[in-house]
Amino acid sequence: MNWISNNLCEFLIMAGLVLLVIEVVVLGFSTFVLFFVGLAALLAGGLMAIGAIPDSTLSAFYSVGVLTALLAMLLWRPLKSMQGKVEVKKVTSDLVGHSFILNETVSMTQNPAYRYSGIDWHLSSEQELPAGTLVEVTGVAVGKFIVQAKES
Repeated sequence: MNWISNNLCEFLIMAGLVLLVIEVVVLGFSTFVLFFVGLAALLAGGLMAIGAIPDSTLSAFYSVGVLTALLAMLLWRPLKSMQGKVEVKKVTSDLVGHSFILNETVSMTQNPAYRYSGIDWHLSSEQELPAGTLVEVTGVAVGKFIVQAKES
C-alpha cells in the first residue's frame, strides 16, 4: 500500500490501462463503464504527473470520479451510436448449392417436405417447379430450403 501512495500517478496510469484492456479484450467493448473509469484514471494519472492536481489519494479518487462522470456525459451518445451500427450481411451456409431432384411439385402455395441429413426441410420457390425437376438450394431459413431450377 505504501508503494501505491508513493507512486500514485503511475498506479493510476497502470490501473487505467488494465481497465481499458479488460473492457476491450475481455468484454469486447460491450459495456462502457470500465472504459470511462479506465480513461478517467489515465487522465487523472497524467494530470497528476504534470502537477495539475495534487498528488494525494483523496484528490485521485475525486478526480477519477469527476472525470468518469464528465467522460460518460460527453462520450455516451457517440459511443452508443457507434455500437448500434451493425452490418447486416447474409449468412452463408454449406447447404446452399445442394442439388436434388424434386419428388413433388413446389410453388408459392405448395411447400412439400424434403428429408436431408435427418431433417425434414420445407421447400419454397418463387416459381412453380414440377416433380422430377433438378433443383439447387439457393437459400436457407429456419427449417426451409429456398430452391430454384438448376441449369444443366
